[in-house]
Amino acid sequence: MKIKHLTFLAFAFALGNDNLYAQKGKPLFTEQPGMVSYTFRKSLSKDAAATLDTLKELGIKDMEFSSLFGKTAPELRKLLDERGIKCSSFGVSYDDALNKTQEVGQNAKALGAKFVRVAWIPHKGPFTLEMAQQTVADFNKMGKQLKDEFGLTFCYHNHGYEFEKHEDGTLMDYIIQKTDPKYVSFELDMLWAFFPGQDPAALINKYPTRFKLVHMKDLRKGVEGNLSGGTPVENDVALGTGQLDIPTILKAAKKSSIQHYYIEDESPSYATQVPQTIAYLKSLTY
Repeated sequence: MKIKHLTFLAFAFALGNDNLYAQKGKPLFTEQPGMVSYTFRKSLSKDAAATLDTLKELGIKDMEFSSLFGKTAPELRKLLDERGIKCSSFGVSYDDALNKTQEVGQNAKALGAKFVRVAWIPHKGPFTLEMAQQTVADFNKMGKQLKDEFGLTFCYHNHGYEFEKHEDGTLMDYIIQKTDPKYVSFELDMLWAFFPGQDPAALINKYPTRFKLVHMKDLRKGVEGNLSGGTPVENDVALGTGQLDIPTILKAAKKSSIQHYYIEDESPSYATQVPQTIAYLKSLTY
């Protein structure tokens, strides 16, 4: 599908779906949601400028980038500035955050980001206490350097496998409790908390000051979760059509330290699902 065609369809769908949800009461989600670049990864790789035009038409003004899509950070920043879009978070690999911290920090600053995010801890087999202990040491190290040298906040994005049982909780609890709050914060991925059997709202309530960012996504009905950290991308569905209790999670988020709310839809149906998600968020009330 051509970018221009995608732009027209997505925008038309967003406008039309406002009428699908009747609003009653006080709006629950008053922010304009941000977007994770991974949602539009294929089109951004082909034509970043045209894709950013699409996002602008959808009302997106805040983004988390997980790739530079073949451009330098200043080049991508220029495209964003021209459209009034900000990059608030920059996602990188664990290895780059640990071993290329200077480069990561420089790119994040060039993009205008305030957060640097890692979403996967390299591991084989079940996640273990030993892995979690090394993770804590690495996160504290990279987080301190990013804060001290660049004024950036490091965040770790859960991916499901960290919820292996440990003592009275999980290894995710261990990582949160053992990392230094001055240097390490977290990004909650709703789906990847729910998928391994956790309650995303309860997790926010348990650690109200540790989460700064959130990925808003929903899991197809009927799909059973596990601790693998993986599920087919087709299982990402528009918010409000899956298994997650989105209103309850957002209510918890409102009372926490979460600053940025990003839509992430990994599915091939993102062109229709993203506008549907935006319309759903607008419809939510207390």
